[in-house]
Amino acid sequence: MLKLLARLLAKFHRRDPVSWLVRQGLTVGHNFAMLEDVIIDPSHMWHIVIGNDVTLAPRVQILAHDASAKRHLGRTRIGKVVIGDRVFVGASSIILPGVTIGSDVIIGAGSIVTGDIPGGVVAAGNPARVLCPLAEFLERRTAEMASSPDFGIEYTIRGNITEQRKAEMNARMKNRYGYVV
Repeated sequence: MLKLLARLLAKFHRRDPVSWLVRQGLTVGHNFAMLEDVIIDPSHMWHIVIGNDVTLAPRVQILAHDASAKRHLGRTRIGKVVIGDRVFVGASSIILPGVTIGSDVIIGAGSIVTGDIPGGVVAAGNPARVLCPLAEFLERRTAEMASSPDFGIEYTIRGNITEQRKAEMNARMKNRYGYVV
């Protein structure tokens, strides 16, 4: 009976993990997107606050505890994590306890955020550091878009992309990049 219950709970959590995390104490704003394999500290999620219009890319981890010295000190360190509004956290990034990320921030893929990140910037690395203001980054991307091919929804999996369109995309991306809806 316990195994059956465990399987049902696991299936439910996979189907709607955000609702379960919120019931356990996680705070999230509107328009929150949590992509596949994201881990939000399952033992201390009530110390985590996520703002509006936040996207966590695949395999992001947010930790609100650090048990590294527990065997030595007999205690686990905990810390609040606050993520502002309009934040994108890139794939496989890790956010450690005690971190605040301001609003209007992009965290690059694979980053390890060990300290606070101010608002309005792009940060990346291990440890993550500020690379440039967000406005500068967006200006560069806007300029790149002007000379790159643009693709509609029919060029995505959700738009049922065909093999022919896949080949077309690769052929049109002469300078390595393109943009899709």
